[in-house]
Amino acid sequence: MENAGPARRSILVVAAALIDPEGRVLVQQRAPGKSLAGLWEFPGGKAEPGESPEEALVRELDEELGIAIDAAALSPVAFSTATDDALSLVLLLFASRVWRGVPRPFDAAALRWCAIDALRRLPMPPADVPLIDPLAPWLSAT
Repeated sequence: MENAGPARRSILVVAAALIDPEGRVLVQQRAPGKSLAGLWEFPGGKAEPGESPEEALVRELDEELGIAIDAAALSPVAFSTATDDALSLVLLLFASRVWRGVPRPFDAAALRWCAIDALRRLPMPPADVPLIDPLAPWLSAT
């Protein structure tokens, strides 16, 4: 078999759809200077070696938003993939309606609570877009 070039680096990324009592989801805007700056995304980040996806998301939400969440409160929703010449990314989306603290944008330019229709209109990274439709039933559930 012929080598098609340098191997892509694979990363696992976890994200949260934090859902408020009105059925809106929290998204954050990527900060200036970051890749995909200005786009809106579900909060989260890369899983570290040895971390479960839930453990990684608990850590990331503390670091990025200053909130505490129990791993047991995270429900899997969907996943997506994105690939370019250097990277193969798998993004796992979890939903939760329960956390402690008020989300603050420690690692983002801004935060926004969005209903599903508003979410569909936001400019988002390619890996986040396919997660919107699977999330829709979660936002309408009470």
